[in-house]
Amino acid sequence: MADIPMSPRSTGTTRGRLLPPPALCGFLLLLILLFAVSYAVGSAAGPVAPGLHGTGSGGNGGSGGGDDDMPGMSHGSGG
Repeated sequence: MADIPMSPRSTGTTRGRLLPPPALCGFLLLLILLFAVSYAVGSAAGPVAPGLHGTGSGGNGGSGGGDDDMPGMSHGSGG
């Protein structure tokens, strides 16, 4: 008696191909959890440098350099 090959639907492989592997789902869940915990810890810690100001349009008259408050630094080439 010859064996009759089973169709792919009867073996259940079609359903398994549609879903990602459980290890990938676990990794993605762990990654999302890690980012959530990292965000929560960062929010609880607050700003890193509270006195640090951004590069806005105030303070130096709009010259854009930002080196005016650094002593010993001069503008120009080589001299």
